[in-house]
Amino acid sequence: MTAAITRRGAIKGAAAAAFPAIIPASVLGAAAPSKRINAGAIGVGRISRGHDMKEVLRHDDAHIVAVCDLDTKRLASGQQFVDAAYATRDGKPYTGTRGYDDYRELLANKDIDAVLISTPDHQHARLAVDAVRAGKDVYLQKPASLTISEGRAMANAVKASGRILQIGSQQRGSEPWPQFRRACELVRNGRLGTLRRVEIGLPGDPSGPAAPPMPIPSNLNYDAWLGSTPEVYYTEMRVHPQDSTDARPGWLRCEQFGAGMITGWGAHHIDIAHWGMDTELTGPVEIWGKADFPKSGLWDVHGPFETHGRYANGVVMTISGVFSNGVKFIGDKGWIFVTRSGAVTASDPGGPQVVPLSASDPKILTSVIGPNEVQLRKTPEQHRDWLDAVRTRGPVSAPAEIGHRACSTCLLHWTAMKTGRRLRWDPAAERFIGDDEANAMLSRPQRKGYAIT
Repeated sequence: MTAAITRRGAIKGAAAAAFPAIIPASVLGAAAPSKRINAGAIGVGRISRGHDMKEVLRHDDAHIVAVCDLDTKRLASGQQFVDAAYATRDGKPYTGTRGYDDYRELLANKDIDAVLISTPDHQHARLAVDAVRAGKDVYLQKPASLTISEGRAMANAVKASGRILQIGSQQRGSEPWPQFRRACELVRNGRLGTLRRVEIGLPGDPSGPAAPPMPIPSNLNYDAWLGSTPEVYYTEMRVHPQDSTDARPGWLRCEQFGAGMITGWGAHHIDIAHWGMDTELTGPVEIWGKADFPKSGLWDVHGPFETHGRYANGVVMTISGVFSNGVKFIGDKGWIFVTRSGAVTASDPGGPQVVPLSASDPKILTSVIGPNEVQLRKTPEQHRDWLDAVRTRGPVSAPAEIGHRACSTCLLHWTAMKTGRRLRWDPAAERFIGDDEANAMLSRPQRKGYAIT
């Protein structure tokens, strides 16, 4: 642990006046005057500030009372970010956001009801397991895990705990992209006839230069940042920029910490494909494909690729950068294409603006779903949906098992890229059939002190 803000010195000096005693939402009765959900944010970089904390801060029935980060510069910035949001909302100074440089100390705070986990991918599953075991409800950034075995451990821990966990698969929410639910509902109700194929447009990442070792910044607990993954030298291009919380971090392009676009964006689109295919709780039975990988430089995630997965119902999913960014369902009576807008963020897959929902015949899109047909659950924006579930103990739109199955399918396609051969998969047992080498890739060695136990 760095010599940073810890639980024992977490509250700023002015907090006693600005921040009243915290009452956990879990102890408030139905008639209580306040049912505020006290939340902690673990990881306060680009995604947290621009998405997860930002969305929770919109709602008066939730309050971010604490933030945590392994980089104390980011930690201080995260505290200021939340303080400023509440000061702006209430029109008076606010300095009540607690700061932790060790997530375990945040989880030990019984005043906190729920946590946002917005860390690099390799930390997701372990932190989620620890959080639900600590009695916290969780909003977990996608992808669900670094490996299939970690994802299974996460889903099992959530089920055993009885806690609420929402995966950040925000394309499911009616806000801001209702077209995804509409597309899946039309497919599920047979408007394309028999579904035959699904095409997912997803690019690869570029390679990068070599990056020499650099001194570890005094504000970064680099050992804990590496977590369960092997010890490797520090260089800023491997971690995150020290002078920005908005730039795309280098770890996204290092296989030690994630699989690249196949999980980073694949988790979104594969989840939507599964929703429309009615395969949310299973996966393909056969996977094959190929990819280009960098031959030099620090960044080593996949580049251009094309992979395929055949499901037990005969539907074949193909993922490649040759397709437009989005999901295309193809049946024997037509097709539907759905996407966000064709251009997403400045640092993620983009392209020309396109119609977010289109079909081979416009009449498909105006078709009325009858009362006796499949009615997919309509939910608000993903964080709002999570907060509602935390309050009511009801379902979320992307629970742990569904998030795990979307992520595991991404990782199956990645395994096909790495092996370069056809793989047979048993979705129930979550094992490759007759392939010891592929089964060895279901998990990775975990460093002592950072393993899921």
